[in-house]
Amino acid sequence: MAGASLFLPFLPLLPKQILLTNLLTDFPEMTIATDRVDAVAIEKPRRWDIKFIQRFMLIFGLLSSVFDYLTFGVLLYFMKAGEKVFQTGWFIESVVSASLIVLVVRTRLPFLKSPPGKYLAMATALIVLVVIGLPFTPVAELMGFVPMPVSFYGWMLLIVAAYIGLAEVVKQWFYKRLQNK
Repeated sequence: MAGASLFLPFLPLLPKQILLTNLLTDFPEMTIATDRVDAVAIEKPRRWDIKFIQRFMLIFGLLSSVFDYLTFGVLLYFMKAGEKVFQTGWFIESVVSASLIVLVVRTRLPFLKSPPGKYLAMATALIVLVVIGLPFTPVAELMGFVPMPVSFYGWMLLIVAAYIGLAEVVKQWFYKRLQNK
């Protein structure tokens, strides 16, 4: 958000929108304690490896930032979004992508081969549906959101699918190349 605020004449998200983003992205993550654990993850005990965690955070944080800027570009240059459309679009894309990317990074296996637990899957689906529908509800005006044009949802689908696909590729590379360094 700090990067976006350097070139926008308005706040990328209002404070109340940031709080709602945090609340909604945290909801599915509260169910992680009930998630399935891959057999390979519990074959032998492992120690915490701070260097590994730092590398993981750096690589996936940078990947996330690339897709944030891609979203900004689509909203600003292709959709010519003003303040409310930009804020609504970024809110929707960021909550949807943050909720779905958990399904990729929660496992070392390809995410399609390691289905999430029932509660994580249900909570994620619920949040995605709520967020997509939110701009069309009476709560939207209170939060400063507006209905988005149909073209936005096509762009969002492309961005989120590319993010998930590239995150899966990067994850496989990461575990093969950087796990034990």
